[in-house]
Amino acid sequence: MHRIRAGAVLAILVLAMAPASRAGTPSCPAGFEEFTEYRLFFGRSRGDVEVVSDKAWRGFLAAEITPRFPEGLTVLDAAGQWRDGSGAIMRERTKLVIVLAKPGAAEVRHTVEIAEAYKRSFGQEAVLRTITPACVSF
Repeated sequence: MHRIRAGAVLAILVLAMAPASRAGTPSCPAGFEEFTEYRLFFGRSRGDVEVVSDKAWRGFLAAEITPRFPEGLTVLDAAGQWRDGSGAIMRERTKLVIVLAKPGAAEVRHTVEIAEAYKRSFGQEAVLRTITPACVSF
């Protein structure tokens, strides 16, 4: 299952970044800047047991995510579901973190570091990550 998820995430990353990498000039309309939107999906359960409490999540956010993206981010509560290896539908509370930042290798590396820290800290199989070009106006 990890190979499928990793392959799907890689395909999403390649497809999402392809239009921006082909363009030699900015593709955003006047008044907008080119940014990259990073989304990270954090499941909070292992099997049927929630292993990431609200307090544990706040601690992880403060220790691992905020220092890597101090300019700002958005955290949303979500409800995730997937089909496990036995065919059962699994559901869990999820945190969705959205970061808008200038495109760069450091930001991608930060998302990898955050995902690895989360998996290690809470015994999770995966953290889904997506990267999408975005046009932003303040």
